[in-house]
Amino acid sequence: MSANRFGERFEILTFGESHGPGLGVVIDGCPAGVPWDAALLEREMARRRPGQAFGSGRAEPDRVEVLSGVFEGFTLGTPIALLTRNVDARSSDYEALRDAPRVGHADDVWLVKFGRSDPRGGGRSSGRETVARVMAGAVARMLVRCLEPRIAVLGYTSAIGPLALSDVDRTGAASMDEDRLEAFPARFPSPTRSEAIVELLDRAKTEGMSWGGTAEILVENPPAGLGQPVFHKLKADLASAMLSTGATAAVEIGSGSASARAEGTAFHDPRAGGKPYGGIRGGITTGERLRLSVSFKPTSSVRKFARSGRHDPCIVPRAIPVLCSMTWLVLADHLLWRRQDRV
Repeated sequence: MSANRFGERFEILTFGESHGPGLGVVIDGCPAGVPWDAALLEREMARRRPGQAFGSGRAEPDRVEVLSGVFEGFTLGTPIALLTRNVDARSSDYEALRDAPRVGHADDVWLVKFGRSDPRGGGRSSGRETVARVMAGAVARMLVRCLEPRIAVLGYTSAIGPLALSDVDRTGAASMDEDRLEAFPARFPSPTRSEAIVELLDRAKTEGMSWGGTAEILVENPPAGLGQPVFHKLKADLASAMLSTGATAAVEIGSGSASARAEGTAFHDPRAGGKPYGGIRGGITTGERLRLSVSFKPTSSVRKFARSGRHDPCIVPRAIPVLCSMTWLVLADHLLWRRQDRV
């Protein structure tokens, strides 16, 4: 099996399975001298931790062990190895799946591809794999903070099933900081529809059903000039990062698919402030806010098909920290790449 690496200059290699001893990441390319922020790492892990409202019942403490690459509060410039151990795996829930792959999961296609698979919680195709991405994303965030301290990455739920943010809600969300967005149930920043989203997800969990949804990721204060003009356009690398996350179905940047129905004069009107482009033109950042929309399929483990296991009624709320982490990784990669663009 290959393709467990992501990134060019800031490269990560993730490892581990959902019900194995643990999951980890090796980060190569992080410069020496980055201040190590253990509190930030712990906070990022807490944001994606299972066992919270509307999420899987799996309760993992997700404590991070720093195995290498950090000494006396700073990165060394050598590979950084991070590990978190699994403590609440219930592998017996999946024993029957050896001969009956789950509907909508990747168990059967992994078996076709590799001839072997780990049926316990999906192995590496499980959402549990993303714990390694979040560890790496926290380190990327530490690096970006050194290089471009004004950059902020924000994420929120913009739709779950039939419920979506209004234009007023989306405008309001864009003015909130991370703490305010995190305070809303399901990370759905609507003061008027919080009860409705709670009711929708509670009912889904009780009835054993699931919903798809959409997350929005904003990058505030990006510098102009990030991204390469041909094969590593920033939008291409961001899309790759988002779509590498399990259960994603689509990524849109700026106006996205609505661009196909737009008339050119209105779309390119300078008075729009570049919003239709989503902060990227020619694959390179303009210095304006980046806006991405990421759509997710409904969770596969609905009661009609799933006989056992622990599952989320909607992936989106818990996926947001993962999407933010992947965004930090892409930004770190391109900020390091920028150093080579001119003398």
